[in-house]
Formats: sequence, structure tokens, C-alpha cells
Amino acid sequence: MLRALKVTEVMAIFYDTHAHLTDEAFLADLEAVLDRARHVGIQKIVVIGTDLEDSQRCIQLAERYLEVYAVVGWHPNEALRAPGDLRPVLRNLARHPKVVALGETGMDAFRLPPDETRRALTLERQELLFRQHLEVAAETGLSCVVHQRAIFDRALAIYAEYAAHVRAVFHCFAEGSEALHRLLALGGIVSFTGLVTFRNGEAVRQTVTATPLDALMLETDAPYLAPEPHRGRRCEPFHLIETAKAVAAVKGISLEELSRTTCQVAERFFPRLRPVS
Repeated sequence: MLRALKVTEVMAIFYDTHAHLTDEAFLADLEAVLDRARHVGIQKIVVIGTDLEDSQRCIQLAERYLEVYAVVGWHPNEALRAPGDLRPVLRNLARHPKVVALGETGMDAFRLPPDETRRALTLERQELLFRQHLEVAAETGLSCVVHQRAIFDRALAIYAEYAAHVRAVFHCFAEGSEALHRLLALGGIVSFTGLVTFRNGEAVRQTVTATPLDALMLETDAPYLAPEPHRGRRCEPFHLIETAKAVAAVKGISLEELSRTTCQVAERFFPRLRPVS
């Protein structure tokens, strides 16, 4: 069983590349959440928008806190209430210096309406919004943060049409090695959450084993998917250390090496994370 990491053991720094700190779960104690993250070496946090209002809140957090950066876009689970054309507002938001990518976008077939007509409409709108994010990413040179659940083949096929011009991370990756290699062949990368620490997470750990270090990032997806030994509680950025320990163990490397490689990958994927010289 993985044990909790003591603060005194932490030497390496990490970036939480996907967190929802604008979620109402953090309304009461965000300052304390950020302090705990700093205390264990979480040096940068990328906060993810789920619609336009939430994206604006992400930007506001990024303006308020030096270590916070924003990803702006519209989550596929909210596709039916999205405007018909997001591209103009995405272009505008992308100009902000602390906006590091577009998303999270993509497709989700896990929770579709029971009515067949509405199911088809939902997937159609998800695909439309996904393509709009990819188009603006190609125009602006930003990367895309991609959500897919229970619809990997279709999401990958859409991304493939833009892959020559857009870098994508398929976040919270839980597919097998065959799917992994198909994505990597297009130039995409993956990020892993606390799923890698779960007792029933052997399949995810096998995918971690198959993932090259130069295509791997770490995330919490806070407030979701808290790793062991915090599973079942609200997830927050300081929990990334447990995921990092698990990934380092699977890869047979030190935390310091994992720190170096994952931060380098994040800075290549999100160039605006790089320190200004």
C-alpha cells in the first residue's frame, strides 16, 4: 500500500496541470488550499474552464496568484447549453498572457440522455464544439486539453484531422497501451491522475509503464479523483505528490527525475508556463 508523503520528505517540485479550483468545493478555503500546495512543492497550477463564465473565473485566479495559469473553453458535458459559435470569444480569451491552452474540450458518451434523438444531438454538439476549439488552437498556436470518456475512437479521429497543427493532451488518461500509442503517433500526450494510486488501478499503471517520459504530465483533476490515501475526500493540488510517488515507482525513477521530466513536458506543452528570462 502507498503511504502518505510527509512534508519533510518533499524535495522535488511539480506542476498540477489540470485542476478545477473555481469549483464551489474551494469557495471557503482557497487560500489554505494554495498554501498547502506551495508547502509540498507544487510550483504551478493550471486551472481549467468548463464554460465561458468559469473560464473568466480561471483567468481572474491566474491574475490574482502568480503560480496559477488558465485554460479556457467549454466542457463537452455542457455542450447543449453552449452558444452556436465559440470561436470569437475563444480567440479573445486566448490573447490573455496567462491563458496557456484551450479546453477542456472533447467528447463524452458516458452520461448521455436516454432519448435517442437527444443523444445524437448531444454528440453532434460536442463534436462541433470540439472542432471549434481545435480550429482556434491552430490559429493561435495554443494547445488543447481534451476530455474523452467512453468515446476514445471518435475523439481521436476528430483530433487526427487537426493534429498536424495542434498539440493535445488527453487528460485523466485511463485507456490501454494500444490507444496510447495511437495518440502518441499523432503527436499528442497524456496526463495521469490519482487513478494510478487506486488499488484497482493496475490497468492505468500498465499504461503509465508504456508511456514515454517525454509524453507524460501529472494532474489532480481537483476536486475529483483524490489519490490514496485520501481517496473519497475532496482532491486538491497538494495531493499531486501521492500521484507523483506512484508514477515514479511504476517508472522506476526518482521523484527528482520525474519532477524534471514532467515539468519540462508541461513547459513545452504550455509554453506560457516557462519563466520569462
